[in-house]
Amino acid sequence: MALTVPKIEIDNGSGFCHGVVTAIHKAEEELAKGGPLYCLGDIVHNNREVDRLSELGLITIDHEQLNNLYNAKVLLRAHGEPPSTYEIARKNNIEIIDATCPVVLKLQQRIYEAYHTPSGTDVQIVIYGMNGHAEVLGLVGQTQGKAIVIESLEEAKQLDMSKSIRLFSQTTKSLEEFRKIVEYIKQHISKGATFEYTDTICRQVANRIPNIRKFAAAHDLVFFVSGKKSSNGKILFHECQTVNPNTCFIDSPYEIDWNLLKGVRSVGICGATSTPKWLMESIEKAIIKEIGNTEEKVCSNNPKTKG
Repeated sequence: MALTVPKIEIDNGSGFCHGVVTAIHKAEEELAKGGPLYCLGDIVHNNREVDRLSELGLITIDHEQLNNLYNAKVLLRAHGEPPSTYEIARKNNIEIIDATCPVVLKLQQRIYEAYHTPSGTDVQIVIYGMNGHAEVLGLVGQTQGKAIVIESLEEAKQLDMSKSIRLFSQTTKSLEEFRKIVEYIKQHISKGATFEYTDTICRQVANRIPNIRKFAAAHDLVFFVSGKKSSNGKILFHECQTVNPNTCFIDSPYEIDWNLLKGVRSVGICGATSTPKWLMESIEKAIIKEIGNTEEKVCSNNPKTKG
């Protein structure tokens, strides 16, 4: 019996967003110059890419280690940092290689200005985002830690509607959920309070949702490749799984369940904005190799194929 060899396709729309590409290029350029280069936090939420850059010499540190670092060179990743990080760098004579995404940087400036206007401290600065996420920590830092972070519409319902609200969003959050939050606040804000909102969701990320849905629906089996810590990865995986329940979340070829390939006619490989193309390509190569090995086994066990 002949094997069904599936068609394998990598989603052209998946892979690093512009901000991540820029950060990694800056890291590679600095590393090529020689000398130690530190990165504050994982440069991208993908362990495979972090390991690759580590082999090139990139040293990942946390904020506590930054406090005790002097006369060094530190790269700030695309997620951005609060003002306190720049203050520490000045005190410790640290050269900053700033790879903050321009979209995030603009958002930081908007939040800073909203908070530091004469009436800014009298309003609720609300950020729709993931608590503890690197980008969100940088945004909250623009308000001296006073901003309120909400993760869902249900949490938005707990806001004090008697006070004025200025709403912003983490750049990688769901546009659909953001719009629901806006509508809810519009309908429930008190007459004596004001409500202003700024849609700060990155369209390069938001536009991936309809595209990745279409891609996932076009295949029998989908391998969604992403780091476990990626916020964007969780969102896009959910979108894939919604249209194609036969979607599997993996972060390397070692996590592939080969039994899933039985009887499959087409396999799609896609990923998050933090997923490198080379990693998706390694998944494709692993599948092709496994299919080849399986064909050899079938042929060797088939008497008709033996001389």
